[in-house]
Amino acid sequence: MADILASLRSLMASQSPPLDALLVPSEDYHQSEYVSARDKRREFVSGFTGSAGLALITKNEARLWTDGRYFLQATQQLSDQWKLMRIGEDPPLDVWMSDNLQKEAAIGIDPWCVSVDTAQRWERAFAKKNQKLVQTSTNLVDEIWKNRPPAEINPAVDHPLEFAGRSVAEKLKALREKLSSEKARGIIITALDEVAWLYNIRGSDVSYSPVVHAFAIVTLNSAFLYVDKRKVSSKVSSSLQANGIEVREYGAVSSDAAMLASNQLDQATGVNFGQNGVCQNDTCDNDLIWVDPASCCYALFSKLDANKVLLQQSPLALAKALKNPVELDGLKNAHIRDGAAVVQYLVWLDKQMQEIYGASGYFLEGEVTSKKIPETMKLTEVSVSDKLEGFRASKEHFRGLSFPTISSVGPNAAIIHYSPQAKTCAELDPNSIYLFDSGAQYLDGTTDITRTVHFGKPSAHEKACYTSVLKGHIALGNARFPNGTNGYSLDILARIPLWRYGLDYRHGTGHGIGSYLNVHEGPHQISFRPQARNVPLQVSMTVTDEPGYYEDGNFGIRLENVLVIKEADTEFNFGDKGYLSFEHITWAPYQIKLIDLSILTPEEIQWLNRYHSKCREILAPYLDKNEMEWLKKATEPMKG
Repeated sequence: MADILASLRSLMASQSPPLDALLVPSEDYHQSEYVSARDKRREFVSGFTGSAGLALITKNEARLWTDGRYFLQATQQLSDQWKLMRIGEDPPLDVWMSDNLQKEAAIGIDPWCVSVDTAQRWERAFAKKNQKLVQTSTNLVDEIWKNRPPAEINPAVDHPLEFAGRSVAEKLKALREKLSSEKARGIIITALDEVAWLYNIRGSDVSYSPVVHAFAIVTLNSAFLYVDKRKVSSKVSSSLQANGIEVREYGAVSSDAAMLASNQLDQATGVNFGQNGVCQNDTCDNDLIWVDPASCCYALFSKLDANKVLLQQSPLALAKALKNPVELDGLKNAHIRDGAAVVQYLVWLDKQMQEIYGASGYFLEGEVTSKKIPETMKLTEVSVSDKLEGFRASKEHFRGLSFPTISSVGPNAAIIHYSPQAKTCAELDPNSIYLFDSGAQYLDGTTDITRTVHFGKPSAHEKACYTSVLKGHIALGNARFPNGTNGYSLDILARIPLWRYGLDYRHGTGHGIGSYLNVHEGPHQISFRPQARNVPLQVSMTVTDEPGYYEDGNFGIRLENVLVIKEADTEFNFGDKGYLSFEHITWAPYQIKLIDLSILTPEEIQWLNRYHSKCREILAPYLDKNEMEWLKKATEPMKG
């Protein structure tokens, strides 16, 4: 790590002007949350493997900013050459740099890896001391990264209408209508899931996310896909062409953005303006180029005339979040098969914990009969999560996991986004809580579920904490709220049962989920973070419900289901707004042994019994006799 920092500092000094600081973000050219191996530059320089974080390297310091999900993990992974900056507790990066770097300092960035929003925010902060953001012509990390993984050539594939539910022609028509209504003549689309959704293509360029490294430009009359052409088969190429989409090389997006700005892109392709009846070239007042400031990189924005840019959220973000009936059916079916895999896993794990470790098991609370276990029989966080993946892989339409499985025992479960590694992971412990947060990609939907279990004798404190999390989970899932309500307003519902005891958690409560796309999908969310105010919750959106509680060094608890927003059947309709509610589409039991029934209300017990009854009914066709017996026992009605 010392060599990496020394090499970077040497390169920084050789730049013109010499750089006083270098920023290394987590994101790729598309501002993705999850990136391919060759784009993990921040991980390479810092050693921190979390999905969110920003590294700053100055002449004599190295600091890493990350959020509450990763405080514990970053503390463990950063060497003593790095200082951890806790977002929400320490000064934000732009404030810290403005205060601590000298006047007129030059701060280097790769403009392809920074969004317009972020770059402009930094520029405003730096202006106070005449500090300047310097766009480097190459990525300095790439220059010193000797064994950087090569670019993979993975094929793009068509996502059939039977799963997509809407044709490319329909999506393009709706997008062009939106452009026209906003006086825009074109849009640059940079978010990988938006490109995949719009053109009904999928790929495998990024682990866990079925996307293709590609940009898109859509004008009122034409459409382009910028991708390594080696990834595009003749079959995919002809279906794109049938929809009027021209395939160009990935790197051509830079020059084409400049041509778009000077209104030459359509002419260069020989497209006849006005062919869609949207607008005639000589009379058109649509003069803006639309870019999403949160996902468009600064490099492409810099090619445009800033006075003629419409900087607002991509119209595809909301369109993609509002699932069509085919996508909703697919998501529900995928979650049923996924729930069956989770139950099969729990049945298997329960048996293993009893046989290998002498645990009392999923149902009974007894002391563990200690056994001497041969090394070959020991279960680890990784070996059991591989087994879970195996159960999922046997299900129809399975295409891989939707994120690295969080399989965590005892103190590791307190690390919110813990990622077990084969060489260092913990062995399962019948005396400790086990938390697994996992999901899969199926052709008809993406899944994400968390359950927390104990195979021995949980303490009264663990039960009280589990039950408080469960109460928050139920309270949010049962909410009814008027149209126009955002996720910021609902976040508190999941926390109130925890707050009663002075407990809380440092992550948001819910995120959207894709339809065979990204497991984390905006633009809406349920969170205490201000951006959760931006978009109201609407019918046919998906959102997770995942409160938790984490006790550093001891245990962690999280419970997560995916919900679909639907219209609520309320007795009254104040203000004629219309009311909304949630429908659970995740099916797996909550562990009754971990519940302190004295803390639950009769209504909560009634809800749990109803949910468990549905689990039995819905999962029955997917389970064998032994698995069904286990599920019946796991979902026996509780008496309050």
